[in-house]
Amino acid sequence: MKKAAAQKAVAKKAVTQKAAVKKAPAKKATTAKKAAARTTDPVAGTAAVAKEAAAKAAKGTAAVKETAARTTAAVKETAARKAAAVKEAATGKAPAAKVPAAEETAAGQAAVKKAPAKKAAAKKATTAKKAAPAKKATPVKQTTTVKQTTTVKQTTAKKATPVEKTTPVEKTTPVEKAATRKAAPVKQTTAKKAAATRKTATARKATAVATTPAVAPEPVPTAAEPAPAVAAESVPAVTDGPAPAPAVAAEPTPVEATAPPALTAYDRDRLLTGTHHDPHGLLGAHPVEDGVVFRAFRPYARAVAVLAGEVRADLHDEGDGFFSGVLPLREVPAYRLLVTYEDTVQEVEDAYRFLPTLGELDLHLIGEGRHEDLWTVLGAHPMTHEGVRGTRFSVWAPNARGVRVAGTFNFWDGAGHPMRSLGSSGVWELFVPGIGEGELYKFDIARPDGSHTLRADPMARRTEVPPATSSIVTSSQYEWDDAEWLARRAERPAHAAPLSIYEVHLPSWRPGLTYRQLAEQLPAYVRELGFTHVELMPVAEHPFGGSWGYQVTGFYAPTARLGTPDDFRYLVDRLHQAGIGVLMDWVPAHFPRDAWALAEFDGRPLYEHEDPLRAAHPDWGTLEFDFGRREVRNFLVANAVYWCQEFHIDGLRVDAVASMLYLDYSREPGQWTPNEHGGRENLDAVAFLQEMNATVYRRCPGVVTIAEESTAWDGVTRATHHRGPSGFGGLGFGLKWNMGWMHDSLQYMSHEPVHRKYHHHEMTFSMVYAYSENYVLPISHDEVVHGKGSLVSKMPGDWWQQRAGHRAYLGYMWSHPGKQLLFMGQEFAQGAEWSEAHGPDWWLLDPAYGAEADHRGVRDLVRDLNGVYRDTPALWEQDTEPAGFQWVTGDASEDNVIAFLRYDADRNPLLAVSNFAAVVRPDYRLGVPDDVPAWHEVLNTDEARYGGSDVTNPHPVKPEPHPWHGLPASIRLTLPPLATVWLRPA
Repeated sequence: MKKAAAQKAVAKKAVTQKAAVKKAPAKKATTAKKAAARTTDPVAGTAAVAKEAAAKAAKGTAAVKETAARTTAAVKETAARKAAAVKEAATGKAPAAKVPAAEETAAGQAAVKKAPAKKAAAKKATTAKKAAPAKKATPVKQTTTVKQTTTVKQTTAKKATPVEKTTPVEKTTPVEKAATRKAAPVKQTTAKKAAATRKTATARKATAVATTPAVAPEPVPTAAEPAPAVAAESVPAVTDGPAPAPAVAAEPTPVEATAPPALTAYDRDRLLTGTHHDPHGLLGAHPVEDGVVFRAFRPYARAVAVLAGEVRADLHDEGDGFFSGVLPLREVPAYRLLVTYEDTVQEVEDAYRFLPTLGELDLHLIGEGRHEDLWTVLGAHPMTHEGVRGTRFSVWAPNARGVRVAGTFNFWDGAGHPMRSLGSSGVWELFVPGIGEGELYKFDIARPDGSHTLRADPMARRTEVPPATSSIVTSSQYEWDDAEWLARRAERPAHAAPLSIYEVHLPSWRPGLTYRQLAEQLPAYVRELGFTHVELMPVAEHPFGGSWGYQVTGFYAPTARLGTPDDFRYLVDRLHQAGIGVLMDWVPAHFPRDAWALAEFDGRPLYEHEDPLRAAHPDWGTLEFDFGRREVRNFLVANAVYWCQEFHIDGLRVDAVASMLYLDYSREPGQWTPNEHGGRENLDAVAFLQEMNATVYRRCPGVVTIAEESTAWDGVTRATHHRGPSGFGGLGFGLKWNMGWMHDSLQYMSHEPVHRKYHHHEMTFSMVYAYSENYVLPISHDEVVHGKGSLVSKMPGDWWQQRAGHRAYLGYMWSHPGKQLLFMGQEFAQGAEWSEAHGPDWWLLDPAYGAEADHRGVRDLVRDLNGVYRDTPALWEQDTEPAGFQWVTGDASEDNVIAFLRYDADRNPLLAVSNFAAVVRPDYRLGVPDDVPAWHEVLNTDEARYGGSDVTNPHPVKPEPHPWHGLPASIRLTLPPLATVWLRPA
């Protein structure tokens, strides 16, 4: 022990002499004064002596370093004995051995922890006095660690700790030390401070800071930063000691960054023109041979600095908004940027320090066209990435030379936010820190020819109100309350359940109402009328209101005209709570040519077919989707799932299916190319529709898909794995609009009653094919616009006859096999055709209006039709089964009478009779089954309360054993004029 003490004394003397030569005489007095002051505060004096001793060691010459190295072995041998000696001195069992100043400092600090207060004070005073002479030669320099002090303290607490861990072999720079430091609080040592828990590695790093003058050659004044060493070696204080001093935040230490090699002219130009595929490879922080290079691209910035822990390094201005610098760090730290503009300074995260937010599986599924949750990975998504809040932007643009994101957050200049290409997937991605909900954005896409186009996000889930076209960052916060509805909607398939649909154009149903205001009125109205479902004309965002939503640009965004996406969720939720299902028109056939939307999205045909003959829709001036491209199919299939899953939509009515199925749809010879088999079927569209239906039914139980298909395509509602006579599997829809029935029946009703006998087949032909598909009978918006007139106006005769024909037709429609759909306004016999500008003529139901009773009577009839319909399984349970229908008379053309029986699964019947003549037919005999003792009239469209002439059959009608119409019994009824009558067993 004496030998080790002697060696350390020699080393200490050499340090003192070296420092004494450099020290000016004027500073000796200052040093002595400070040393004397420290003796009045033993704890502070001990810490100060420890710091100053380390400073002297740090300023030593090479000879001192060699001497210090020679002491290592001796210190290792005597570590245990020193620890015991210090312990004995602290407990008063033996006098403490004298050691050099640094060792005495450590012993003094240990004594403070364990000795009685009086002995501890004496010990520290002695230590301070012994250290005072050396202080004269100590330069005024900020020092942060004491190598030997830490070593002795650790050997005192941990006898087996090797001293080699504290030898100054690491070449850690001051920049690394400060960059990795989390905070810089000033913490005072407490009486019970657990010195044994200090980390040797911390002392090693601190020593390296004191002994590496290359990065910061200029000495830092002592008063500038007194705290970091204590903070770096902070130790939890025991609970029974005095409270530590409050933390004091330290100013970042300025560090000079060296200039890195300049960007190549090629890379620089690509970044400036927005055509670089990998900006993250150049911007951000990257390890290099001599440290870490930081490079930022901040157009319009005056200066940029890097803040890493306690380090601040101003980057070199390379011009054109590029700033860069190299710091001597071993690894990339967590850092932020301090950006100085002309009138403000912003501390921000660097978007180019983050890893990609999309994983390999997501990219693989996108490339395969099988990412069923596509909306969760593409578009704009607020998120926390690597502990930082921001928004991930991602877009599919495989033909783009580069993509940048522009928005309100960068004043619509995307130059500083280039996105990176994620390999061969065609996806571009960028995580922008600090960006959240409500920000407007678009994608600035560099086309293959180098020109730029600013595009709305195809996957945007919220948009601006048209005619504005920007996308909006959004995230749903809505909490649903329709669990009961969702749980029971799958109990019965749609084709075997009651399905009575009220078709609505939301913007014009009650013009001016928002989604939330509609939620207070629409559910109550629909429920009062007894409809089971509403069908919403397209809700997805569209730029032109006059298209009624059928020319979509925002396939994933509910139109902003009526509110936010969560507002729309609220409307759906309220409808469900009222027991009403929600169907939605969906338009995957085509899209408009708007230059800010999907058309040639990345400079070349992308969503549309590359063949102009296949791409252009001849009727609507729009572009057809390329159903043969797997990414496009994925975009549409995921969109169908999106509406059902995210908005709880109960069904999708797919628009314009016929235009998708045929290559020659509305095209003349020479304007289309046959398929690979020489046929006119669009095989790509067939595959898409099959995939869409299979995916929706698998992912969303209880949902129904409905095809608006106007041809005789075989197997529209057949399962996709069942092949029909044409060799195709079914398209997989749940239901199909019966356009033939609609056309024929309306044509029949338009004739004067006296001429209807010549067109009787138009009312009966539908039963020839009624069971070839699962049908919906639609009186939709298409039949009451563009000069076609309203439903009641299609009826011939005077006003009374028109209303009577209207009521009779509705009664016939509700009893015919198939589900029914009625467009808004037709439920109360609106006389004018529909206009999206003003909506239904609600004033017709105003009691102050003279003919209000005529219209209210029709509305009451619709309510009662729905009520009887829902309570009578014979009208819906076997809509798709021939066993559910039986003709009574289908050939009474001279009488304009049609009669048939409907049966439920238990063979309970309902008799429906329609008289489309304008005369009463008393004692009209009709055949009926002989197992029904009596028939009771449950509905008559000619009742006075509906506005009719009140010709009814008020009493039960008993069958006579008189066969008629091929049935074993018959009844005689009085048939009212222009009316439909329903009878059930009494």
